[in-house]
Amino acid sequence: MSNDNDMNTKDFIIGALVGGIVGAASALLLAPKSGKELREDLNSQALVAKERTSDLTQNALVKGTEYAAIAKEKSSEIADTVSEQSTHLLGRVRELTENVKRDVEELSQSADELTEEFQESGAEIAETVKREVAELHEVVTEQSEVAETAAEENEIEKA
Repeated sequence: MSNDNDMNTKDFIIGALVGGIVGAASALLLAPKSGKELREDLNSQALVAKERTSDLTQNALVKGTEYAAIAKEKSSEIADTVSEQSTHLLGRVRELTENVKRDVEELSQSADELTEEFQESGAEIAETVKREVAELHEVVTEQSEVAETAAEENEIEKA
């Protein structure tokens, strides 16, 4: 944007100079005057044009310096803002990375603990099932013996 302003200012200055010179030359050449008066008028107009050119050049330099200072200040502000935001973002990314690492470690520990608990529970369940199967086997064996004894007694009574 600063580049467009510099071009507009430059174009304006050039246009003003050319317009002023053309206008002055036209006025002098079209006015009915003697040679001496014409030369004096040309000299005075040349001095006026020179002064105006000098003023416009000085004004353009001042404006150019002002625009350069403003551009430098704005670019410095932008650089500072970007640097601050980058630093903040980097800190936030580091913080989130640490949080994720910690969460993964906690989940890993929880998984290990659950695996151990399941293994212990599985062993307890297996022992309980074995014990209950053994007890059932004893009960069935006893029932079977009682049934056989009853059947034998029943056969003896029938005989």
